[in-house]
Amino acid sequence: MTDQGEVAVVRRPGSFTSAESELTGLLAAYHLQTEAEKGNAVADVDELPDRYRAEVSDPRSAFADDVVLLAHKGRTGVGCLVMTAPADGRSEVKRLWTAPAARGQGIASTLLGAALEHAAESGVSTVRLSVWNWRTGAITLYERLGFAVTESWDGRDQLVCMQRTV
Repeated sequence: MTDQGEVAVVRRPGSFTSAESELTGLLAAYHLQTEAEKGNAVADVDELPDRYRAEVSDPRSAFADDVVLLAHKGRTGVGCLVMTAPADGRSEVKRLWTAPAARGQGIASTLLGAALEHAAESGVSTVRLSVWNWRTGAITLYERLGFAVTESWDGRDQLVCMQRTV
């Protein structure tokens, strides 16, 4: 990454207190925004569904087997991405989020590029992800980076499943 900041790979988010705090804030913003977009707006993290609240309150446990990428601009965390541990030659991208004030600066592209690089180094052959169909900007980004819509592995309505080979 150039002047946008640098991407750091944190394998154990809890091993670095500042990284865990940054990740917690980014995950909270991601989940609160997503719930609002789904029509389930909540006032704070305590009102999130249990599984999302668990990610925010204890990312160390929630992502213990996964790789977490954090994007920094200067000393500030401005984006995150979780890459699940490989299974059957596949990994999944989850929780891609760029802080609203940092959007349009290539942060998400850089995080995805780092995730794809990590996948290749880990012997992963396919990376997949799911995205809500109203997030058209994200879908455009994924398509630009070689992801294609595929048959859904998730039964939730309005969820688009995508994948690409590494």
